[in-house]
Amino acid sequence: MSRFIKSFTVFLILLFSISSVSAATLTERLKSGHKLRLGFGTAVPWAYAGDNGEALGFVNMIALTVLEEMGITEHETKVFEWSGLIPGINADRSDMVTGGMYILKSRCENMNFSDPIGVFGDAMLVPKGNPKGINNYADVIKTGAKLVTGTGFNTVEAAKKYGVPDSQMLLVEGEVGILAAMKAGRADVAVQTFFGAKEHEKKTGGKFEVTDPKLMPKETLNVVGIGFRKTDVEFRDNFNKALAKVMANPATMLERAGKYGYDKAQLPPPDMSTAWACSTK
Repeated sequence: MSRFIKSFTVFLILLFSISSVSAATLTERLKSGHKLRLGFGTAVPWAYAGDNGEALGFVNMIALTVLEEMGITEHETKVFEWSGLIPGINADRSDMVTGGMYILKSRCENMNFSDPIGVFGDAMLVPKGNPKGINNYADVIKTGAKLVTGTGFNTVEAAKKYGVPDSQMLLVEGEVGILAAMKAGRADVAVQTFFGAKEHEKKTGGKFEVTDPKLMPKETLNVVGIGFRKTDVEFRDNFNKALAKVMANPATMLERAGKYGYDKAQLPPPDMSTAWACSTK
């Protein structure tokens, strides 16, 4: 009986310890020695891991610059499938989502976002010469082309909004899956971020080309933010304060992020706020 009581007592202590850790906010955990975990997928040049697991890509460079402004210089990296980024942070497998997520109403319901770190548009990736003449969703519908995009990408909602039927859509995992589908001929056209499409154009040596993003619907312009758990409001607010300082004097950030293609053209305008995106996108 005493052995049972001891075992049960140990179980309760462990359960209480786990619950206490889970209940603590990120700010509190960092003060206790917790190492910040950046969560992202494999989306070149946005955010991806280097050969040694280091955080690369312009979103990670922006995030790291802001964290350094906050006095945080150590971190770990956690790589997820794109569709696992929000479930991952909510399951306490990461502390920040730095994957380059557009701020959308559906995502705001499950995760808090920082103030915008940039404004971006989407584009189509097509075979060289654009034989079907596809530049936007209307062209996809008109030609009956098979459109590939990533599971959980904003482009899934956008394609449906503009009338692309499910029968013409192919959903795959992330940027890697998109390029694989195009190479294998499983799709006629891909829709993704302009940066992602340009990277695929470069990787394939011109076998595919990127359409003019200005031919896409204007409403597809989006802002990107860093993601946080709903419980980590204090840390998110402190991050925003540091982000404002970085954006006010962006030279260092632009130098680091510029190596991956980010430049002044991506700096977010004041009227495209997180509150605006969460309510309208």
